[in-house]
Amino acid sequence: MSETAALRAQTATPGLTHRQILTVLTGLMLGMFLGALDQTIVGSAIRVIADQLHGQTAQAWVTTAYLITSTITTPLYGKLSDIYGRKPLYLSAISLFLVGSLLCGLAGSIYELAAARAIQGLGGGGLMSLALTIIADMVPPRQRSRYQGYFMATFGTASVIGPVVGGLFADMDTFLGIDGWRWVFLINVPVALVALAVVARVLNVTTERVRHRVDYLGAAALVVLLVPLLTVAEQGREWGWLSPLALAMYGIGAVGLVLFVLAERRMGAEALLPLRMFRLPSFRMGNLLNFLVGIGMFGGLSSLPLYLQIVKGLNPTEAGLMLLPMTAGIMIATGVVGKLVARTGRLKVFPILGAACMAVALFLFSLVKVDTSLVQVGATAVLMGAGLGMLMQTLTLVVQTDATPCDLGVATASVNLFRQTGGTVGAAAFLSVLFSTVGGRIADALSAAATTPEFQAAARDPEVLANPQNRTFLAALRSGGNLDLNDTSFLYGLDPRLAHPVLEGFASSMSTVFFVGGCVVLVAFALTWFLRDVRLD
Repeated sequence: MSETAALRAQTATPGLTHRQILTVLTGLMLGMFLGALDQTIVGSAIRVIADQLHGQTAQAWVTTAYLITSTITTPLYGKLSDIYGRKPLYLSAISLFLVGSLLCGLAGSIYELAAARAIQGLGGGGLMSLALTIIADMVPPRQRSRYQGYFMATFGTASVIGPVVGGLFADMDTFLGIDGWRWVFLINVPVALVALAVVARVLNVTTERVRHRVDYLGAAALVVLLVPLLTVAEQGREWGWLSPLALAMYGIGAVGLVLFVLAERRMGAEALLPLRMFRLPSFRMGNLLNFLVGIGMFGGLSSLPLYLQIVKGLNPTEAGLMLLPMTAGIMIATGVVGKLVARTGRLKVFPILGAACMAVALFLFSLVKVDTSLVQVGATAVLMGAGLGMLMQTLTLVVQTDATPCDLGVATASVNLFRQTGGTVGAAAFLSVLFSTVGGRIADALSAAATTPEFQAAARDPEVLANPQNRTFLAALRSGGNLDLNDTSFLYGLDPRLAHPVLEGFASSMSTVFFVGGCVVLVAFALTWFLRDVRLD
């Protein structure tokens, strides 16, 4: 039996024409393009950035710092926009993002970069959630997937441009007298200025403002909950997962959870995330799926650019181009699903198919080796993109189906809150798994290779020994010293016979990360069958 979800758009300007909606969409898509471009452009350049700042093993902070602040501010933007209006909050989000981008371009260490990324995240938290909320204000539920398809197309366009541009900048030593990698962030500045100008001009749709008390205590408790747990996820491999310091962080996180629940109960309907909304089945299940998909998406795919550049030896530009098949999968699936939902009003089948595609893709990625064909990697990326394209927009609609008009902003913001919380956990934990296992995997691979004729021949070859990088590498092995994995650029100067076992170690650890990501998404696939069979009006 299917149920009818009768959602009413919260808008003070009913009956907008398609042309009027597209005019507003122009401004929204520019803001969303800004956030999407940043995520994709950084991904293809992060290895070079981390090498340049001598912080490869700490690179997770560059991702998690952004995700922490964007996750915490996402629901605040929903509440504040209800009070002060969507336009001033959207302009504020773009402005904060611009300032953070400038600071990223000036960073002198991996930790300074992480701090600047946190400032970027303060703005990034509003770029996606406010855009989706404004569309929900203007458009009835059944047609939302049609217009959300424009957003996914924007995301897809940024996904096409971002990896290539990021790779080009990362490959440059300097550009206009500035380190090439710094332009990965500085390129946001002109885009943000254009977005500010366009949004200020076209975003003139009025919505009924709602008087709220802002749940600052809930936001503070969320910080106390998330930051210690993510710190353990990043540092646990060095501290020890059950060390006194790690246990202290677990305890602080538990206190944060209790404080968050108490703060939300105290605030009632004005809570950052009203507890009563968890009694709504579509809200509860939809956001559980968003959390799991976020873990798989951000966590599992954090290793893909590293695999392409470290293991396959592609430069950042080539690695960026190798991500285009995934973008194609996202755009094709998004376009097809948006039209089908608008035509039929049915949702449930698409999260099921999307989770299945995503899980299969991650398990296929877990089979990658040093000699895996790039054609195979590209084909798997298409499947991964198709899964994401089917999941992202439909899970947003699932969460919105139970929301009343006054809760629409909170419900929409919760989508990004749970997805980004999952992404933050996934990025920190999975990169921690990668760098906590890679040392042992490399040691095992080197031990196995040391007895092979190829490796021994390379170790005695006069031409090989004439290269200082080869001599330094062999001397470190003989002395039992550990390789410095904070800067992986040494691999490019090694003789291929010497580098092969190191690459095998990296590939093995990355396979583990993909496999864990696949297991998480497999749980999401099982849960999609419990979604209500909602029919949109």
